[in-house]
Amino acid sequence: MKANPKPKADAIRRAVVKVGSNVLTAEAGLNINAIQSISSQICRLLDQDIQIILVSSGAMASGMKKMAFSRRPDAIPKRQAISAIGQADLIREWEKAFERFGYKVAQILLTSEDLASRKRYLNARNTMNTLLEWQVVPIINENDTVMVEEIKLGDNDNLAAMIALLLDADIFFNLTDIDGLYDKDPRVHSDARLIPRVATYSRDIEKFAGDIPGALGTGGMLSKIKAARKVTASGIPMVIAQGYRPDILIRLAAGESQGTFFAPRERKLNRKKCWIGYTVNPQGCLRVDAGAARALLRNGKSLLPSGIVDVQGQFPVGAAVSVVDDQGQPIGNGLVNYNARDIRAIMGIKSSQIKDRLGQKTYDEVIHRDNLVITGEKAQC
Repeated sequence: MKANPKPKADAIRRAVVKVGSNVLTAEAGLNINAIQSISSQICRLLDQDIQIILVSSGAMASGMKKMAFSRRPDAIPKRQAISAIGQADLIREWEKAFERFGYKVAQILLTSEDLASRKRYLNARNTMNTLLEWQVVPIINENDTVMVEEIKLGDNDNLAAMIALLLDADIFFNLTDIDGLYDKDPRVHSDARLIPRVATYSRDIEKFAGDIPGALGTGGMLSKIKAARKVTASGIPMVIAQGYRPDILIRLAAGESQGTFFAPRERKLNRKKCWIGYTVNPQGCLRVDAGAARALLRNGKSLLPSGIVDVQGQFPVGAAVSVVDDQGQPIGNGLVNYNARDIRAIMGIKSSQIKDRLGQKTYDEVIHRDNLVITGEKAQC
């Protein structure tokens, strides 16, 4: 199969741009030169009728610099306070930078709850689409001020990937402080080689990514690889490139080979499947036997109760769950037609026996294939 070509500016309608903390911060605080350079490039793309969604790191780093902290506080309330202090500076500098070119910005702070709830997910989508129609640049960050572990998105690489899926982006530009994906950590190995293109994702690719975050950021190269896996599986290409390079966004949008390009799958998932597979957090896990795993992976079948051998967690009807094979290897995510208690009661039996076991039968399938996404993402059961 021929690898997908890099999209050029005339083929890009909408792009997500994520800028990392190490690009946006300097020794004295925010890197104003970087903010002005990136905003200038984004405005030139806006002038070409390319819609841009900006995912901006830097709030925590900015707050730390402002408060003269040498490292992140351990206590969550202090970290949230630092983020609140830094976020104010961050959005103010972006606003000033875009105003020079006559464009307005809007701040959007999200948690995983905002994207895991289908209603809130669609509301967020509608709001951002309205801003884009008004030619206002949405500037998105995780809402660290109210964040707790249960609603944490993880890092802005993951957040930006979710936004790319949410808004049907044509490409995702991930700007960081190194040139792209190397075969080993270039900060440690002088003979490290840049990998210019990843056409087929495999878990071996993760071996190239040193999970070494910068001093100011939460996501290392491994988090960027995982973000690339999400968006490319849904038909969206991603580029990792160095944010300091002159006119990097203009050159990338023009189709220049810069950094590492992650080619997308040819078939794009629909919006609902993107949400099921890569946005909503699984509330439980179903382990299936070898026959059911083959039916799901090779034949695109629904998950029937006869193939289920174990149920983990407590969850209601309609919840998202992980599905793994009998060896614990991940298969995908899906929305269940029965709650956890009922699935435990019917697992291992034929669909024709469901009514005898439960007193009623609402569905033959525990997960219908239309509500199942094969992801291969790491899951535990």
